[in-house]
Amino acid sequence: MSVLAKVKVKFICQVCGYESASWLGRCPACGSWDTLVPETQPITSRMGLKGSPQPVGTPPVALTEAPRLEGERLCTGLKEWDRVLGGGLVPGSLVLVGGAPGIGKSTLLLQLAYAVANQWGPVLYVSGEESLAQTRLRAERLGTLSSSIYLLSETSVPAILEQAEMLKPVLLIVDSIQTVFIPEIPVAPGSVSQVRESAAAFLRAAKMGGPAIILIGHITKDGLLAGPKVLEHLVDCVLYLDGEGLQAYRLLRAVKNRFGSTNEIGVFAMTSQGLMEVPNPSEILLAERPWGVAGSVVTACLEGTRPLLLEIQALVSRTSFGHPRRLTTGLDYNRASLLIAVLEKRAQLPLGLCDIYLNVAGGISIDEPAADLAVCLAIASSLKEIAVDARLLVLGEVGLAGEVRAVPQVEKRLEEARRLGFSHFILPEGNRKAWEGSQGEVFFVRSVTQALELAFVQAG
Repeated sequence: MSVLAKVKVKFICQVCGYESASWLGRCPACGSWDTLVPETQPITSRMGLKGSPQPVGTPPVALTEAPRLEGERLCTGLKEWDRVLGGGLVPGSLVLVGGAPGIGKSTLLLQLAYAVANQWGPVLYVSGEESLAQTRLRAERLGTLSSSIYLLSETSVPAILEQAEMLKPVLLIVDSIQTVFIPEIPVAPGSVSQVRESAAAFLRAAKMGGPAIILIGHITKDGLLAGPKVLEHLVDCVLYLDGEGLQAYRLLRAVKNRFGSTNEIGVFAMTSQGLMEVPNPSEILLAERPWGVAGSVVTACLEGTRPLLLEIQALVSRTSFGHPRRLTTGLDYNRASLLIAVLEKRAQLPLGLCDIYLNVAGGISIDEPAADLAVCLAIASSLKEIAVDARLLVLGEVGLAGEVRAVPQVEKRLEEARRLGFSHFILPEGNRKAWEGSQGEVFFVRSVTQALELAFVQAG
């Protein structure tokens, strides 16, 4: 049988991964200029002389006979990290960690390397962006010096895998995937071809009995991981380290996890000693909350299985221009505009000529509908200059008809609120059954207007 080989040339956008049969000055997908680079790849036909395909690969296996995932998870001791991954690192897994420049990715993974090295064995830390002296300086500052952490300043993927084969670490960290390359591919590091093939090489190494591998990835100005979208499809877990640059808190989120839930978050605080775990974020987020100030309302949101008590702040003032301003921080702008319209139409609040500013204290971003009623009460409180009870917790989703709808898992939210001293609650009528047998003064409401009346009566 003969094998026919052809050569295909295509052009790939280095920003979004768009493929084109010919060169274009501007990418049709993302609009970037001069980002399409050529890629040559051989196409091999496996058809025989008579056109019948050759048998390739291994035969299929029944699902009941497939091998089980062996080996225990590598519990690092960093509880926030282990929570996000579903209990710890899985041996042979490939994890991608992304985040903005300076957010703390390298800091977090160096602390992770120290925790794994102390419990499970040697860790290989590959730095393609820093020298060995720079990495050691950071380790000294963080207090993570360990003889079980091996540093390698290398950008060649075959050389990295060769050193990993000799050392046999339990964890391999590559900082970053955009700086490493495969010499046989004649394009620059960070290009679409290099990132895709380098990630595929690390994936094969992990799945063929190798260590758990963590890749650090750069992100674009739009907040997406740089490189082809296939990069996120290749790996087992995709984690994002988020947080405002001027805020002390960092949130570790999972947007893909083949070994656990994607709803969990880990909360860290950036300090001079590195990223410190925050086991009780609700208490810290409410520590500086002002009492007796109009426009401040507390609600409870769920991040995975963890309830977070957050302060919604609103500032309503008479506009000085013809068109009132609407600004939100930590809340979806469109959702906030919808709630403002509901307050104007259903509660008859004169907000049409008012500037409205909304903020979630602590730099946290939320998109859960359970915070709708708290946003409405905060706006009304600031407009009327009446402060709500500081011990009041508000929950409820608001519809366009002004109705207040039930929220899920209300028991967890109320348990966290009672632990922090909240004793008054405004809940949707649909959650009345969940309250049976609980303690505290509670008011069940069916509409926004009813919730506003109750909140201001309590304040009075």
